[in-house]
Amino acid sequence: MRNKNGFSNLYLVLVFAVLYAPIFYLMYYSFNSGGTMHKFEGFTLDYYREVLQDTRLIIIMINTLVIALLSSAIAILIAIIGALAIKSVQNRRAKNTLLSLNNVLIVSPDVIIGASFLILFTIAGIKLGFVSVLLSHVAFSVPIAVLMILPHLQDMSPSLTDAARDLGASRKDVLTKVILPIIKPGIFSGFFMALTYSLDDFAVTFFVTGNGYSTLSVEIYSRARQGVSLSINALSTLIFLFTILLVVGYYFLTLKKNRQNTSEAVAEPVAEAGVPR
Repeated sequence: MRNKNGFSNLYLVLVFAVLYAPIFYLMYYSFNSGGTMHKFEGFTLDYYREVLQDTRLIIIMINTLVIALLSSAIAILIAIIGALAIKSVQNRRAKNTLLSLNNVLIVSPDVIIGASFLILFTIAGIKLGFVSVLLSHVAFSVPIAVLMILPHLQDMSPSLTDAARDLGASRKDVLTKVILPIIKPGIFSGFFMALTYSLDDFAVTFFVTGNGYSTLSVEIYSRARQGVSLSINALSTLIFLFTILLVVGYYFLTLKKNRQNTSEAVAEPVAEAGVPR
């Protein structure tokens, strides 16, 4: 048993080493005063200053954050409606069909999706830029958010909504006071997943960006094509650290929520038994 656990731990260490070694290699050389990724000559923060003093890059970072936050918020609203619609379908074949259509954008190659959006926007006369990028990010974020919300809806007992209606609750009250609180963890999960996908996306965004508008992923690709510059390392390091902060923040939100649920679950039977807490 110990040998099996030791082998599993070794395997996990190797997997994480393969995944994170290139990232730490990139981060390490972002502090190299030598200007190359071959020999570390000394510690410097010049490349980080260069990134933070680049006005164009700061504008692109703001564009990326605005697109990510706005598309995630819109996608969550659409995903809530979509998940409720899928949950309300009684016919199993129709429900499976809707789920399959929802998953098309997830399993389809990004290049195909990007090219399809480019053709669509060209035919519709939509100018490539902020609007085209926003619509594209909303489109591929919705299926992800639906998959995060739907399990919570499926686990919810129908008797809760029936009881609320029997007590005189309106449809709005049932939605806002019964359904939304129950699926709140899925809403947060879907929002953060959509936010991460939006910040990370390159292939789709590359097709639908126009002249004068760009996101960080496209900008990093454009700069990397011009030659090796450690400012790219510095920029990538900042993005990685920002992503880590998002993940850690989501982890603590989830942990806090679980503790609250545990406390409530323990407190209710104690209160019912009449035992003072």
